[in-house]
Amino acid sequence: MIGKSLKALLWIAAVLVIGWSVLALYYASGLTPEWARLALALIPPEAALVAAWRLRGLAALIVVTVIFAGVLGWWLSIAPSNDRDWQPDVAKLAYATFDGDKVTVHNIRDFEYRTETDITPRYVDRTFDLNDIRTIDVVSSYWSGELIAHLFLSFGFADGEQIAVSIETRKEKGEEYSTLAGFFRQYEIFYVVATERDLIGVRTNHRRPPEDVYVYRTDATPASARRLFTDYLRVMNYLVKNPEFYNTLTTNCTTVIVMHVDALGGAIPRSWKVLASGLFPEYLYELGYLDESMPFRELKQRSHVNARANVAGNGDDFSVRIRVGQPIPMR
Repeated sequence: MIGKSLKALLWIAAVLVIGWSVLALYYASGLTPEWARLALALIPPEAALVAAWRLRGLAALIVVTVIFAGVLGWWLSIAPSNDRDWQPDVAKLAYATFDGDKVTVHNIRDFEYRTETDITPRYVDRTFDLNDIRTIDVVSSYWSGELIAHLFLSFGFADGEQIAVSIETRKEKGEEYSTLAGFFRQYEIFYVVATERDLIGVRTNHRRPPEDVYVYRTDATPASARRLFTDYLRVMNYLVKNPEFYNTLTTNCTTVIVMHVDALGGAIPRSWKVLASGLFPEYLYELGYLDESMPFRELKQRSHVNARANVAGNGDDFSVRIRVGQPIPMR
């Protein structure tokens, strides 16, 4: 006989897996119109209720397990793809070709924005000497409170050029981002490689309302910056032939940065501040990766670039102007 406590736990687990099945079918099935997707998603709980009413006990739990196994098997069979009708801002995959210490990065995004949606797409190829990489900056962009932000890195070169790399969801035309959908293989992961006047400028100058953007200069050495930049390029090249899914919890803009650092033997200890991405810059400050010559509150205020980005506009010196007055950490 199954004890009452164990039976209760099994039914709690049954409710959870049926709930997961509902969300998986709703977000990942891709059925249209929406009522058809909703109707499909309601099949598991309806079947589970019938089983609980008619069969009861262990037999009902077996039915629930079979339902969950079927949905899980289908969900795991969903494959990521690079062949979809993509939105213009994620239409082209960036990739790199190497020639010794020289690397050519293809499809760097440098859009001309009049508004967030009124754009002239423009992609450029640039060749860099890996020996010229000097810095890594952490960029955080806030649009809804202090706990959640979009994080990305910007790599600086000896001539003052900055190349930003943002890990994002690759959305199809007409598709909107949903945090819940991000758990259910709804989006491929995408490395946006762009100029800062594109990647930062669209957030500060063209989105309505604008996002609050902060650029934090890290104490990374040129050697560390080179290794991290090269690792980013390695993964980008891999994704050209081997697309992967984004996941809201495990494979997002912040956790993937941590994964890259881990792969190179770095040390960003796991913390809830990695998941609360808006607090990640403060966490880096606590770990000693940012300028510690002033309190974090002052550093954050001095790292806010919106006003300077508004003045810089679409100028070629955008990256230089948004950094005017920023402290440079001691290495």
